[in-house]
Amino acid sequence: MNPPKEKSKPQRGIPPQLFVDDEWLGLRTEDVIDPKRPIVDPHHHLWHRASPYLLPELLQDINCGHHIRGTVYVECSSMYRANGDPRFQSVGEVEYANGVAASFASGHYGPARACAGIVAKVDLTLGAFAEEVMQEHLRRAPDRLRGIRHMAAWDATPEVNVLMNPPPKDLLLDRRFREGFSRLSKYELTFDAWVYHPQLPQLIDLVDAFPETKVIVDHAGGLALTGPYAMHRGEAIAQWSRSIKALARRPNVMVKIGGFNSRLHGSDFIDRDFPPDSLELARSWKPYVETCIEAFGSARSMFESNFPPDKCGCSARVLWNTFKRLTDGYSEAEKSDLFAGTAIRAYRLPESLGQSSKT
Repeated sequence: MNPPKEKSKPQRGIPPQLFVDDEWLGLRTEDVIDPKRPIVDPHHHLWHRASPYLLPELLQDINCGHHIRGTVYVECSSMYRANGDPRFQSVGEVEYANGVAASFASGHYGPARACAGIVAKVDLTLGAFAEEVMQEHLRRAPDRLRGIRHMAAWDATPEVNVLMNPPPKDLLLDRRFREGFSRLSKYELTFDAWVYHPQLPQLIDLVDAFPETKVIVDHAGGLALTGPYAMHRGEAIAQWSRSIKALARRPNVMVKIGGFNSRLHGSDFIDRDFPPDSLELARSWKPYVETCIEAFGSARSMFESNFPPDKCGCSARVLWNTFKRLTDGYSEAEKSDLFAGTAIRAYRLPESLGQSSKT
């Protein structure tokens, strides 16, 4: 009798399931660089997919050796209510994230404060009614809800347009979307903008229409270097760079720097037999990181993990080592902003998260 064949693993990082190969990640070990530097991660998710990323996985990455003091949870269509008015089903995600935050706030898991800020999903195409949904989110997490994200990332190419539930084309220009968007500033809620780089001019138009609303650009503006953009790489990068510099001229805009180790960004590290080290990643990411920081300055830039999607390509220890290598020549004030201070200001988090823990 023949022995059963070993079941092959899914391919790493293929949307929408985004398989994380922990065995592969474990092949790379590094010492932690600058282990006492406080970090506030302004962008991660929690979900139950092919590779679950829930409290145990988050805790493991918080305890990766870097001094991660706090995090911001960003919506990902997770843990929605199964029943009730569909317009309010996303409130279930805020309830879940707030519960995780409460468990960390108890101190049971140590001094870190995960989900200290929460960015929720509200369907802004509900127009004026979106305000009622915002109010319900605020009732569920009044001390932690800090922003709203309605993902707008759309592209005509399936290789690029990889969201589980892609939005309609030109969402940011939609009249009802903008009617809902107009309610954000009333509650001091930020807007997290997730778009691909060809959509950045539409985001600029939105920002100019609502200068009183704080907009935070996710994943360095979603530079797409796969599909048709891979064939015109230089042109795509130039277009992205122009848009990033134009956005930076708007004082109400900030940027999250990350998302470079994904298939969208054309990274090939993810398919290698051995995972990359932080030196390799720093060399690869340097032009994009420097473009963002030169445009926005450290006071409006923040490093993000974007875990678990970016965990498909490197471990938490390697990721934060990479950012630390990239800022080796920066001043102490600039580093403090990039790793914690900007995130604290952007999401109105406790200033204590930017300080070294005493426990």
